[in-house]
Amino acid sequence: MTGHSYDLAALKAAIAESAGLVDAALDRMLPRPEGRQARVQEAMRYAIQAGGKRLRPFLVLQSARLFGVPDARALRVGAAIESLHTYSLVHDDLPCMDDDDLRRGLPTTHKKFDEMTAVLAGDALLTIAFEFLAGAETHSNAEVRAALVLRLAEASGHIGMIGGQVIDMLADKSFGIAEVIELQRKKTGQLFEFSCEAGPILGEASADDRKRLKGFAEEMGVVFQITDDLLDVTSTAEKTGKAVGKDADAGKQTLVTLLGIEGARAEAERRAKAAVAALGPHAARAPNLAALPFFLLDRDS
Repeated sequence: MTGHSYDLAALKAAIAESAGLVDAALDRMLPRPEGRQARVQEAMRYAIQAGGKRLRPFLVLQSARLFGVPDARALRVGAAIESLHTYSLVHDDLPCMDDDDLRRGLPTTHKKFDEMTAVLAGDALLTIAFEFLAGAETHSNAEVRAALVLRLAEASGHIGMIGGQVIDMLADKSFGIAEVIELQRKKTGQLFEFSCEAGPILGEASADDRKRLKGFAEEMGVVFQITDDLLDVTSTAEKTGKAVGKDADAGKQTLVTLLGIEGARAEAERRAKAAVAALGPHAARAPNLAALPFFLLDRDS
């Protein structure tokens, strides 16, 4: 436990509320299986309906509410980021990548269907994310919609998540702390950054507001990754819903292998405090955002 005081019940309720809202939005917005393309549509729904904490849509909703953005708009962006995140998981699980059989406690998409269908379902989830953002219902101002599309393209592309995945696939024991943090900020952190920046973009807020939310996400992303790596070392597949011990088996460096379990925990707590500090005056107005990094420190799945 961190010892940091926060309202756990309120945060859990907020995360559950957000997950319910985004699940309903995804159910409405994703295509129903029909026609000759039904198989890929079924696989899209299977992958995205497998569950998960829906942390990225939660960040979108919380950051958007800070700037008075209607939930209906934020949920479209939340559906977009969850679709894109799910595509990355579907592809990450493939035999040519991490070759995983379990995701969120269920067979991975290529195990449930086949590799071809999994690749195409991932592609379809990626492209539909930008369809959601570009739709007029997301915002009446086309410049705002374009800003969302541009930021998500940056966050998910060759200088963001995909760049991080390439670095991860090529990583070995020569990596030091700086290299590991660069990898994690690209592969995992960029989507958190987009999710937090989406609020001020939707709310047409100031550059300073966007910078504060981005700074929060940068630090929170490191907390998330450290705790994920700690679970890979200390937890079980039954708790996490996916295989554990994969990084050690692959000979990859993480902040846990470099700093040790206690050192990594201390670094994660330092980053959690830095995340809240980055929010500045928004921390008091967004208690659930401010609590999230410390909630992540205490998670066991």
